[in-house]
Amino acid sequence: MKALVVYYSRTGMTKDAANLLAQNMGCDIEEIIDTKSRNGLKGYIMGGKDAATKTLTQIKQTQKDPGAYDTVIIGTPVWAFTMTPAIRTYIEENKGKLRNVAFFCTEGGAGGKKTFKDMEEICGIKPKGVLEITERDIKKGSYKTMAGEFVESIRQNP
Repeated sequence: MKALVVYYSRTGMTKDAANLLAQNMGCDIEEIIDTKSRNGLKGYIMGGKDAATKTLTQIKQTQKDPGAYDTVIIGTPVWAFTMTPAIRTYIEENKGKLRNVAFFCTEGGAGGKKTFKDMEEICGIKPKGVLEITERDIKKGSYKTMAGEFVESIRQNP
């Protein structure tokens, strides 16, 4: 199975999870870059507002064609109980190319289930698997085992 991990990360937490997943899968990885600054307190507040209002954003052109992959694993932090504007934009721009998807998110403690529901609605595809990683999971180190189990479930779900 040829897979691609795509992700957006503001603080690096989602990036770390994405790198671990790509390493476990032995697959390609691509970071989604939001051209709108999400840095600092203002970026945090405006990002949450844009996520809550389901606002699309401008993202840098990606290098990898999701249509060339059997499965695309999409990762996002949870902002305002949903995906980031950058991931919403990526999915909207590529949903016709996605054959199979899996989702993962990083969060302070809640919102993953709603985020996955929103992502599935836009993709129009039931995900092969989902992985919800909390800050607590990262601090305890349990996310590494969770990531391994997530990868195995994707491999076993044709």
